[in-house]
Amino acid sequence: MNTIDLNLLLVLDVLLTENSVARAARRLGLTPSALSRSLARLRASTGDPLLVRAGRDLVPTPLALELRPKVRALVEEAHCVLVPSTTLDLLSLERTFTIRANDGFLDTFGARVIQRIGEAAPNVKLRFAPKSDKNVAWLRDGLIDLDIGVVGNTAPELRIQALFQDHFIGVVRKDHPLVQCPITPESYAAYRHISVSRRGERAGPIDEALARHEIQRNVSVTVPGFLAALSLAAHSDLIANVPAFQTRRLREGMHSFKLPVATPKLTVSQIWHPRLENDLSHRWLRSCLRSVCSKDEVL
Repeated sequence: MNTIDLNLLLVLDVLLTENSVARAARRLGLTPSALSRSLARLRASTGDPLLVRAGRDLVPTPLALELRPKVRALVEEAHCVLVPSTTLDLLSLERTFTIRANDGFLDTFGARVIQRIGEAAPNVKLRFAPKSDKNVAWLRDGLIDLDIGVVGNTAPELRIQALFQDHFIGVVRKDHPLVQCPITPESYAAYRHISVSRRGERAGPIDEALARHEIQRNVSVTVPGFLAALSLAAHSDLIANVPAFQTRRLREGMHSFKLPVATPKLTVSQIWHPRLENDLSHRWLRSCLRSVCSKDEVL
């Protein structure tokens, strides 16, 4: 099979635009003799003279006129492939982004994210995936575009950007007995608690903080999400321990209080795979989430 020199496509495109060997040579930074040799190769390859002399000018043959838009399109497509794009047309962007996040994040930010993206890029669709674990394979395999959450033992190659900080608070029903007395480590630990853990773990930072006071709480229920924890606490004497910022609407109608022990703050981040680092539409998506997730002070 004969090897095709794809550089000849660029030469042909410029020749069919300029209709002049001299002008085409100047545009390509070649000598007229070098360009003439390239034209000879093009004629041999196509079996057509392509450009013929008419007085002092060159005019395209019928085949050249037929090839002109095809060659132009090929050159433009190659340029898009090999040269990084620097502009993004949001109005014509058609893409579906998959974001994995928990129910607290969706309740707090979901509507604002959807509105922000819909106003700028009406043809972009969002798909929110359930956050059942922290498995990085979702990002590595391209099943999701962004993962939202607290960074744990993640893969070193993943990209991470902090969105906001949160902290744990306690939440009980409005007429809970705990509301009637000062909340101390002892009174707080005297009631049964709900632990939120996708892996079913009962102990965490709150237990470590209580241990410094030589106090142990009774974690009698473990659930996978904050919505479930708040729902149970609303109809029992159980205490739910949830992040304040991400649950402020979910816990409406309930009594919220600061924990009587100090616990570390939570940094919620957006995480993505490095193959999407320079993708313009993905960079725009990340900037939208970063802008929307501006934190107000809450209990």
